Amino acid sequence: MGYGVGGRGVGPGLVRDVDCRPSVRGDSMDWQAGLFVAMWACWGLYWTISAGGAKRAVRWQGRWGRLAYTGALVAAALLMALPSVSAAGLGARFVARGAAQFWGGAAACALGLGFAAWARRRLGGNWSGTVTIKQGHELVCTGPYALVRHPIYSGLLLAFAGSALGRGEWRGVVAVLLVGAALWSKLRLEEAWLAQEFGAAYAAYRARTAALIPFVL
Repeated sequence: MGYGVGGRGVGPGLVRDVDCRPSVRGDSMDWQAGLFVAMWACWGLYWTISAGGAKRAVRWQGRWGRLAYTGALVAAALLMALPSVSAAGLGARFVARGAAQFWGGAAACALGLGFAAWARRRLGGNWSGTVTIKQGHELVCTGPYALVRHPIYSGLLLAFAGSALGRGEWRGVVAVLLVGAALWSKLRLEEAWLAQEFGAAYAAYRARTAALIPFVL
């Protein structure tokens, strides 16, 4: 009487093959998800550290506007981050799983986060997480701001789109739409305030520079 070694024995006189090897697909999905988490975590750490040098605000967005914007971003992040979502077919795939799909999404996410970080650095103390006018506010038109008027938003949209492609499920598309709607609403208010603050200088900047996509939008 005895048990086999390596998973072959299951009881006295009973022997069967048992595959004890780890799931290659499961391991692959784990590190792939971990790569996106690591990219967003590094970006979030930089964003948090950089916030300390912001100028004092003299005008700021109302509470409900801030809550709506933040709520949309949180909902989008949860849609992307949850292990699985089955509601209304959001967990179904919109693109076949493959190396091109994953690495294309990872590259777009990294490029978007890097572009947003570059814009954040160039903006300096004029940056704010919500719509504000700062004390001694400056109109920045150089670096990424020479390409688009809202490069942080452009970068975030690209990063979310890349994350959605990397996951390959419809919930990612919904997340991108949520982020796009939230950023567009914020953008319109921000543009109105900047036009009031900088007048003709902002009108000229707006006339020569696209909002989110160079030469397109």
